[in-house]
Amino acid sequence: MTTIDEALSIIRRGTEEILIEEELVAKLKEGRPLRVKAGFDPTAPDLHLGHTVLLNKMRQLQELGHEIMFLIGDFTGMIGDPSGKNETRPPLTREQVQENALTYQKQVFKVLDPEKTRIMFNSEWGNKLSAVDLIRLAASHTVARMLERDDFHKRFTSGQPIAIHEFLYPLLQGYDSVEMQSDIELGGTDQKFNLLMGRELQKEAGQKPQIVIMLPLLPGLDGVKKMSKSLGNYIGIDETADQIFGKVMSISDETMWLWFELISFRTMEEIQALRDQVNNGMNPRDIKFLLGEELAARFHSSEAAGSARENFIAQFQKGQIPEGLPEIKVSVGAGGMPIANLIKATKLTESTSDAVRMLEQGAVRVDGERILDRNVQMKSGKTIILQVGKRRFAKVTLE
Repeated sequence: MTTIDEALSIIRRGTEEILIEEELVAKLKEGRPLRVKAGFDPTAPDLHLGHTVLLNKMRQLQELGHEIMFLIGDFTGMIGDPSGKNETRPPLTREQVQENALTYQKQVFKVLDPEKTRIMFNSEWGNKLSAVDLIRLAASHTVARMLERDDFHKRFTSGQPIAIHEFLYPLLQGYDSVEMQSDIELGGTDQKFNLLMGRELQKEAGQKPQIVIMLPLLPGLDGVKKMSKSLGNYIGIDETADQIFGKVMSISDETMWLWFELISFRTMEEIQALRDQVNNGMNPRDIKFLLGEELAARFHSSEAAGSARENFIAQFQKGQIPEGLPEIKVSVGAGGMPIANLIKATKLTESTSDAVRMLEQGAVRVDGERILDRNVQMKSGKTIILQVGKRRFAKVTLE
C-alpha cells in the first residue's frame, strides 16, 4: 500500500505549485478516494502532447486510487478560455464544440483507464443556469478583482478590448468545482486565477475548498514557447508513429530532459540514470530515441514505435525514404493544382499559407527534387513522393 509520503512524492513530480499542500496532506489522511477534476475546453479537434501533462498527472492519481473526473467544457467552450490571450476570441458554435468533444473522448483513453474515468460535461449544469443564476454568480466578484488577472490587466492597460462574456469564464470554471464537489483540480500555470476561483466559490457554497495543483506548460518543438497548434510547434497524439518519433528527435537535448520529467512514465530514478549515462559520454541522441519510442508506443504500439525508429534511422542516417508512407489520392482537375494547394490537400501542412512558407524555405520536394515556385501546377495521371520538411512524406496519386 502506498504511504502518504510516497503519494506526495508522486504528486509533486513535475508540479509547479500545490495550493495548499498542508490541506492536501489532510485530505490524503482521510483515507478515501479524492475527487480529482481537470477541465478541457474542446476548442480544437485534437489533443497534443501539451495536454498529456495534465493527463499523465491524472493517470498517476488514478493509479493511487483516486476518482478521476475528466470534464469536457462543452458549455464554457462556447465562451472560450481567455487565459493568456491578448485579444477576444470569437465563441465557438455548439456544433463545433460537440464535434470536438467527441474527438476528445476517443483520445483521452490513450492515457487514462476508461474503466476508472468519469467523463463529465459542464453543459449538464451550465444549461440549467437561468439569467438570475448568472447575475448572482457575476455579483460574487468585482471588475477590479477580475482585472487583477494578468492577461486581463495587460489588455486593459494596453487598450485591447475585453468582452463582458470573458469575465464569466473564470466564474463558470469555479462554479464547475462547486457542482462537481472536487477535492483537487489540476491545471496549467496559466490557469492559476481560474483554479483559485473554484476554491473561493466552494467556500461560499459551504464546501471544503479544493486543492489546486498547477503544472508547467510543456514547451513545444522549439523549446521556447508553450506547445500550441496555432504556433505549429506541437505533436498531436493522433499523429502517426513516424511523425511522433521524428518530431521528438527534432527537439533540443535540454528540452528532452524536461519532456522526460513531464510526459514520460519513467521514474525520476530511471531518468537520472539516463542523465548519468549522457554525462559519462553517451550520445544524447540515443536517449532521445528512448523518449521517441516511448511516446510513439503509448499512442500506437511498441511494434509501430520500433518501426518508426528504424524508418528514422534509414531516412536520416542512410538517406532513404521511409517505408509505409501514407498513400493519398487527390483530384487535381483538368487544369492541375498549384503545389501549395496540393500540400494542404494532403494535410502535410495545416494551411495553404503554411505550404507557401515551406516552399519559400526550400523545404518541399517532389520525387526528391526541390520545388520553390508556389505556382507549379501538378498535373493528373501520375503518382509522386511528396516531402515537406524533414519528416513529412506522402505517396500521392494525382487524379
